[in-house]
Amino acid sequence: MKFFLTLLITLFSTLAFSQQQSQTTPTIAADSYALYDYTSGQFLTEQNANKHIPPAHLTKLMTAYVVFGAIKQGKLSLTQRLTPSAYATRIQSEESRMFLNTGKEVAVEELLRGLIVQSANDAARVLAEVIANHEMALADTMNSEAQRMGLKDTHFVNATGLPDAQHYSSAHDMALISAALIRDFPEYYFIFAQREYQYNGINQFNRNRLLWLDPFVDGLATGYSETDDFYLAASAKRDERRLISVVIGTDTEKLRSSESQRLLNYGFQNFEAIKLYSKEQAVSDKRIWKGTFKRLNLGFRTDRYITIPKGQRSALKATLETRQPILAPVSRGQQIGILHLTLNEVPYLDIPVVALDDIRLANVFSRGVDNIRLLFQ
Repeated sequence: MKFFLTLLITLFSTLAFSQQQSQTTPTIAADSYALYDYTSGQFLTEQNANKHIPPAHLTKLMTAYVVFGAIKQGKLSLTQRLTPSAYATRIQSEESRMFLNTGKEVAVEELLRGLIVQSANDAARVLAEVIANHEMALADTMNSEAQRMGLKDTHFVNATGLPDAQHYSSAHDMALISAALIRDFPEYYFIFAQREYQYNGINQFNRNRLLWLDPFVDGLATGYSETDDFYLAASAKRDERRLISVVIGTDTEKLRSSESQRLLNYGFQNFEAIKLYSKEQAVSDKRIWKGTFKRLNLGFRTDRYITIPKGQRSALKATLETRQPILAPVSRGQQIGILHLTLNEVPYLDIPVVALDDIRLANVFSRGVDNIRLLFQ
């Protein structure tokens, strides 16, 4: 016999906040966009965000992710010196580059700054060759990471972003790649805030103009497509809260900056991230059968935040739903239920709830007793 048990949970006992302000999303002059709250893991607003687009230089966000992963795994080091091949330093049309010389050694750290600050294609190719022997082989790794991240509208065929019919992504997916970079490799994220970099006697500026215009912006990357569309993936942190915006397809370079800033300002001014539960804090405890313990604590393995419109805390309600009966054995981190959140009585967000304990199977006698008790539940 299986059924679902629901429990209404009181989240806040504070007095009602001020009347909700207007939540009208500003009109953004772009083909598609996405605004993501890194703190809570929620998308606050999107438009055509799953539309396939040629990611252009935004591709290098995933290239950087794979390179950082190779360093973390010990396959590469920042001080390691590499020798650029003729293939890597070749120039097609007006490619962005850091002006590497064929056969002249360059450190991995220099290549990373060229890749991120200058969006250099030659740096991307050199890094691809040392990690995967060829740029196209690195694209396979990039696609594996995209699949692991759950990206449904992304496929890579190169590490640079040069156009190809099978090379595509979306505003939604680029926001998630950006978040993964910040989450998984915080020790390297500072490079994205670097405004300029000089190599081989040539100084180049970061094309992300928000690094100059907004003191809270500290990344990430720009892009320019063959159809004359401008892109910008930007991230800003105010106090402990971080937002990521991806704006795709503006008419001018100036517009991609101004529209991105409007989107970020909208998120900071109209929404707030609130802490629902702390890491390992029990949301509830439930009866567990046939185990070495009778009660199972449920909660989250990390601090759990939620983003809501400002002034709406008192309108937020939660209902915990678990499938019954809960039977041992149960592993720590195993999903046991779902926390259903409503805002003003309207479904808002569903969050998986996991076991905070390991509970082993009880002995034969105890299991037999519980079997009999379950007959009367």
